[in-house]
Amino acid sequence: MSRVSRRSRSGTHCPKCQAAAAKEWLADRQAELLPVPYFHVVFTLPGPIADIAYQNKPVVYDLLLKAAAETLITIAADPKHLGARIGLTAVLHTWGSPLTHHPHAHIIVPGGGLSSDGRYWISCRPGFFLPVRVLSRLFRRLFLERLTAAYQAGRLEFFADQAALAEPAAFKNHLDALQKIEWVVYAKRPFGGPDAVLARLPVSLYAPDRHRQ
Repeated sequence: MSRVSRRSRSGTHCPKCQAAAAKEWLADRQAELLPVPYFHVVFTLPGPIADIAYQNKPVVYDLLLKAAAETLITIAADPKHLGARIGLTAVLHTWGSPLTHHPHAHIIVPGGGLSSDGRYWISCRPGFFLPVRVLSRLFRRLFLERLTAAYQAGRLEFFADQAALAEPAAFKNHLDALQKIEWVVYAKRPFGGPDAVLARLPVSLYAPDRHRQ
């Protein structure tokens, strides 16, 4: 089972209470860690999608987390890669280090998973989890398909410098261009073990809402 957590920059809780809740959340996640190597995977939305996300935060952030999780689960289950059912913990981060809007998902995933019948553990190759190019292309396809569906369902709004995207032809052309570029997916075995990576996840300033997928 995957776990997705959203962090919010708004709310009614004081910073001290939010920090305490974040600390509790991290302690809960550390208690769930398995005695296996873990990998830190980051899925980043390209700039043109980040601009759409800025005006449609709930919809696009949800798509980011779900598409990233489905990408990892799908590729890991493929016998050509790992051939296993994996679990993961994902945290949404919406700002980059220079405090600019930069939506991306940090995901901690064990280096292996259960066989399809659930009877034994399948480990990934030492130091290698899944091919990032394969992850990137599936993530791009899944995200754009779901963003298009959200647009067709009338769930997206556009105004100011994004107003032209309200026209179907303009929106399609915008997404068509994004199909031709590589989307950034970063994967690396965490230095210092999974505890160290959990400690660096961007949840320390704001208490995350829990959501199980």
